[in-house]
Amino acid sequence: MEFNPQMQLAGLLEWMHERMAACYGKTAVIGISGGKDSSTVAALAVAAYGRENVFGVLMPNGVQPDIDYSQALVEHLNIPHTTINIHDAVEGVLNELKKAGIEPSRQTTVNLPSRVRMATLYAVAQSLPGGTVINTSNLSEDWVGYCTIYGDSAGAFSPLGMYTTEEVIALGRALGLPERFLIKPPSDGLTGLTDEDNLGFTYHAVNEYIRRGVVDEKIKADIDHKHAVSRFKFQTLPVYQNGLPIVLEEPTDYYNPDKK
Repeated sequence: MEFNPQMQLAGLLEWMHERMAACYGKTAVIGISGGKDSSTVAALAVAAYGRENVFGVLMPNGVQPDIDYSQALVEHLNIPHTTINIHDAVEGVLNELKKAGIEPSRQTTVNLPSRVRMATLYAVAQSLPGGTVINTSNLSEDWVGYCTIYGDSAGAFSPLGMYTTEEVIALGRALGLPERFLIKPPSDGLTGLTDEDNLGFTYHAVNEYIRRGVVDEKIKADIDHKHAVSRFKFQTLPVYQNGLPIVLEEPTDYYNPDKK
C-alpha cells in the first residue's frame, strides 16, 4: 500500500488531540535535536495544539557541533524554547559512580545522557502549565531496540511510533519542513558514528523488512535478534499478581490482566 502522508496527517493530528486530553495536558514539551524525528514531532505539535502550546528544549552535552540544527528548527517553527546543557549533570553522576568505586561501563556512558535528557524534559514539563512530554521515536529505531529505556523511549505518547524513518520524512515534507531537518543523519551523540554505523545495517533495510517482508538473509538474523532482545523496553512495568482482590472499578487492565 502506497504511503499517503496527507491522509495520515488527518487521523494523526486528531489522535494527538485525544492523547493530550487523556493526559489532562496543555503544553507539548519536546526535546529538539534538529533531526527528522524531533523536527516532525514539533511540527505536528504546532499543527495540533498551536505554536504557543509547544515548548522546545535543546539539550547539548557540553559542546555540540550540530546544535545549530536545533536552534534553526525552533526559530523556523517560532516556538517557545530554552537550552539546558546537561554536561555537568552527566559528569556529576559519572564522577559519583567513580567515587563509589564503580567504574562506568560503556553502556552507562552511552545511555546516561539520554536518561538525563528525559529527566530534564520532565522537569521542564512539570514546571509548565499542563506540560506533557511527547516522545520522538520512530518505528524503525524501536523495531531494533535502538533506544534507551527510561531515556528517549519515554514520554506520554508517541506520534511517530508506528512510522518508519522514510514515512517520518514524508510526514515532515507534508508539514512543510525544510529539507535540512529531514536529511540530517541521526547519530549517538558520543562516538560521532551514525545510527546505521552502530547498527551494522541501514534503516531502509529495516523498513523493507517491516513493510514488505523483504530482507537480505545476511542481516535478517541480526534484525530479528535485536528486535527480540529489546521488547522489554516497550512493555508496561510487570507486577506480581498476588491473587488479592481489588474491588474498585478501574478502566485499564493493569491491575487485572485477566479482565475481559
